[in-house]
Amino acid sequence: MKVPVESERTDLLIVAGEASGDLHGARLLAELRPLVPGLAPFGLGGEELAAAGLDRLADSAEISVVGLTEVFKVLPRAREIFDLLLREVDRRRPRLAVLIDFPEFNLRLARALRERGVAVVYYISPQVWAWRRGRVRTIAERVDAMLVLFPFEVDFYRRRGVDVVHVGHPLVDEVPELPHVWDRGEPAGEPYQIALLPGSRVSEVEGLLPVLLEAVRLLAEEVPVFARLVRASTVPRGMLEEAVALSGLPVRIVPAAERFEAVASSHFALCASGTATLEVGLLGTPMAVLYRLGSWTYLLGRLLVRLPYVSLVNLVLGREAVPELLQAQAQPERVRDVALSVLRDPGAVAAMRADLSELRGRLGAKGASARAAREVAARLRVGVPA
Repeated sequence: MKVPVESERTDLLIVAGEASGDLHGARLLAELRPLVPGLAPFGLGGEELAAAGLDRLADSAEISVVGLTEVFKVLPRAREIFDLLLREVDRRRPRLAVLIDFPEFNLRLARALRERGVAVVYYISPQVWAWRRGRVRTIAERVDAMLVLFPFEVDFYRRRGVDVVHVGHPLVDEVPELPHVWDRGEPAGEPYQIALLPGSRVSEVEGLLPVLLEAVRLLAEEVPVFARLVRASTVPRGMLEEAVALSGLPVRIVPAAERFEAVASSHFALCASGTATLEVGLLGTPMAVLYRLGSWTYLLGRLLVRLPYVSLVNLVLGREAVPELLQAQAQPERVRDVALSVLRDPGAVAAMRADLSELRGRLGAKGASARAAREVAARLRVGVPA
């Protein structure tokens, strides 16, 4: 059912700073348009949101980085984008803003929006339940509604006085159920297919991709392999091509639009920690998760993080279903050894795939983007007191 709006044009600020937020924001926007005739979305995003019709004031890839050192490098541009967004807010005077994850930028922006009387819906919670729990007070002060992906987040926020709605995880809709290469059994003389997912941020890829490529080279000395490198839309293709050329390996670069088929066709995946681990897990591909930050960033994180696992797959399942290679463990020799230990053991493959088969049920029912869109449309219609 369409939700009526009071005017022909309804301005809406949308801000997504990372590849996963860009994708989820695009799905939300697609579901929102039929509900809100005259919707005029503007803000910050990547290729997905731009393709969905966002009037993009800046590209989120310019300021999407990992680590303390990298943040300092993009800080001047982040300030410029922050000011640009607020100037456009002052010009268009939207009633509502949808801020997607990206907390260091978006929570600061939420304060400026509240001062201007703009209601804030926050979509995809910052991991305040994992670290920096004090920020939940900031959220309660600056955010009118929090739309969360995981059921356990509801009680966390509700106990702290935040208006929270569980909409479910959009990946349940976005990741198809595809036939898997392991369904055909062992490769029988053919190369093992290896998927490489080095991350969605340039700084992340710079740190991990050389490790992954060297691990593939070492793995190829033990068993026949063919590697596919999945390119996130936020990472320049030329950067990946240069790294592959330097490695001398016959690696195929796969665009983001083909990533699901590429992963389902792979016997094993080497994946940077993040939303991509859930995509790989939903497709049922055995994997190792890699996490590598600058030394100071990592040490700070270890002091503050309160979770037993890094990967979302293990967090959702509540156990170490897939191996995590952190910091010093994320070395080519160790990565090779972990991959070989799985590829050479049919029992290990079966056990990991059985664990991963539980993911879809744990992430909730289909229709997450549509539920999120209905929440946003309702707030656009009635407004939310600032």
